[in-house]
Amino acid sequence: MAQQIALGVESVANCHAEIRCVAEVSSVTEQAQPAIPVSGPPYATLDDLKHCDGLIMGSPAYFGNMASALKHFLDQSSSLWLSGALIGKPAAVFTASSTQHGGQESVLLNMMLPLFHHGMLVSGIPYSESALQQTRSGGTPYGASHVSGAQGQTLSNDEVALCKFQGRQVALLAAKLSG
Repeated sequence: MAQQIALGVESVANCHAEIRCVAEVSSVTEQAQPAIPVSGPPYATLDDLKHCDGLIMGSPAYFGNMASALKHFLDQSSSLWLSGALIGKPAAVFTASSTQHGGQESVLLNMMLPLFHHGMLVSGIPYSESALQQTRSGGTPYGASHVSGAQGQTLSNDEVALCKFQGRQVALLAAKLSG
């Protein structure tokens, strides 16, 4: 999903997407994650948030909540809140679950709350985007979503369209706001 959203971002002139992940949270307090992931995108930092023109944040759905690793990362962002570093920046959220009723909308709403507290301008997906009305799997007005199923199905055409729309939407907002 992040890759499809990045394609949407990069479809806007002069916009560039950077995909990041967050370190896992360990129940063993002595254990620490390596400074650089073994594979995949680099870990997100608070500086990444501070210096971005827009933010599109995603998480798997776990019992109607975002992943604990993402929540832990956001809990560390008080310094950005105190400085107002994210005020006025556009943002959006996306998620995936293994079932149609895996709590996608509550995950999306939960991810929005810290963004509102930071003063970000949260954007959803309007019903004028036809894929939102056609989808038979993922997709909500709160943000792009995917139903992976037990076998980890690939994104449907509608889910791809919604991801790309969401990326493009936030990029257009960021471009307008940054002049």
